[in-house]
Amino acid sequence: MTGYLTTHVLDTARGCPAAGLKIDLYRIEGEARTFLRSLHTNEDGRTDAHILPAEEFALGSYELVFHCGAYLDGIGVPVESPRFLDVVPLRFGMSEAAHYHVPLLLSPFGYSTYRGS
Repeated sequence: MTGYLTTHVLDTARGCPAAGLKIDLYRIEGEARTFLRSLHTNEDGRTDAHILPAEEFALGSYELVFHCGAYLDGIGVPVESPRFLDVVPLRFGMSEAAHYHVPLLLSPFGYSTYRGS
């Protein structure tokens, strides 16, 4: 089996997918942080392609960076200065060749994540 990585974002304050949210993916090796790609969520709150496809999968540590502040600005959530949640980084490890699904549940004042399926 080959591994791959997917994600999606749900706007729990509005009870719907978070469409148009930018997500960056980095590989972490020691102190080095290597940018791999940027994608945006679609109308279902998911990316149209795997954020890390099987042909590029490697075991190790990664970071998903969710640009929540720009998304919240775009949907008209009143702007704070500074915004409570702006850029949300999630670091995690992939230790086996499997499907890793790392979603984000988002509201203007909190978030959670888990390893999904």
